[in-house]
Amino acid sequence: MNHQKTTSALTRSTLLVAGLFLIAANLRAPFTGVAPVLEMLQSAFELSPAQAGLLTTLPLLAFGVISPFAAMFAREYGLERMLFIAMALVAAGVAMRAGGAMWTLYLGTAIIGIGIALGNVLLPSLVKRDFPSKVPTITAACAIAMGGAGALASASAFPLGSAFGWQAALGAVLILPLAAMAMWITQLGVHSRPAQGTASPPHGGRVWRSALAWQVTLFMGINSLLYYVLIGWLPSILIEAGFSPATAGSLHGEMQLASAVPGLFLGPIVNRMKDQKLIASGMGVLMGIALLGLCYARDWASIWVFCFGFGSGGGVLLALMFMGLRAGNAYQAAALSGMAQCVGYLLAAGGPALAGQLHDLTHNWTMALMIGIALSLAMAIFGLLAGRALTVGNERA
Repeated sequence: MNHQKTTSALTRSTLLVAGLFLIAANLRAPFTGVAPVLEMLQSAFELSPAQAGLLTTLPLLAFGVISPFAAMFAREYGLERMLFIAMALVAAGVAMRAGGAMWTLYLGTAIIGIGIALGNVLLPSLVKRDFPSKVPTITAACAIAMGGAGALASASAFPLGSAFGWQAALGAVLILPLAAMAMWITQLGVHSRPAQGTASPPHGGRVWRSALAWQVTLFMGINSLLYYVLIGWLPSILIEAGFSPATAGSLHGEMQLASAVPGLFLGPIVNRMKDQKLIASGMGVLMGIALLGLCYARDWASIWVFCFGFGSGGGVLLALMFMGLRAGNAYQAAALSGMAQCVGYLLAAGGPALAGQLHDLTHNWTMALMIGIALSLAMAIFGLLAGRALTVGNERA
């Protein structure tokens, strides 16, 4: 009997972890495959640069608007159900986006953003609740899934678009949310609501008045802004520098793959560290060096793209860890996650458009990249502050 119970518990745990990884794989891939085929979309629908930029901005706006409500939905309907709904929304959005009409392109993009926003916020909360002693390790593994799937989507988008059209390029990622839904069905009956001890509103309500929470938020927000500027414009930056569209798409995929690399070792390292100040700050510095290289030494673009992806991937991984490590319970983790992602993604939403406008004004990417370098240094400073071994509400401990 005990053996059967142990086997059953192990099976449930394995299915849970597999489901988490599949959900994580959906948190970038449906979004990152757009930039490599953006010129195809502009040609097919005669989109202006501003209209094309909206395909990058819409999901970020959805991330920012929906994130604060995700914890409330989880309390009402349960984490598992809301994560399933998130994947259903991503699947519906991907299918609609590939529908062939301009209105389905934009509406599908917005729906994808809503689904990813829910997943972004609730995944750290579930990790905090079900794996409280393994937050860095599980988060790192999820980051590998996220970055790996994003890299595959980016690298395959242009070849698929060239061979079968932009609809095939954007629709191919539908397999990811469908696989996640199929795996996650097994979790729907496990927890109808978050555990009783994790749903205390007073603790979560502190986050908006917490200096530490704002430091985590700005660390993540600046990282997100820089990352999504590169997600939206890296192929254009490289093509303008003389690279072919296919090579630019491959380097775009390399950046995604590099963002997964920190997940291979960062979890065990963080588990052994008293705090994360130096490593968080170092990610910002590395991103600044990479942007400096893209500005003045583009012949070595492969190195700079890898460094930027590594730094940004490490930064987002640390930010996700902070949502668990800087929170006292699962509810507070969801509240901190919602705050960080609301402010962070609203901040990031303006980045691609502003970078594009700077390019139009100056007719090159130098000014946008120099501003990015300054922001990387600001991110490094907030990393020093967010990486301290404190929790929200106990900043003076």
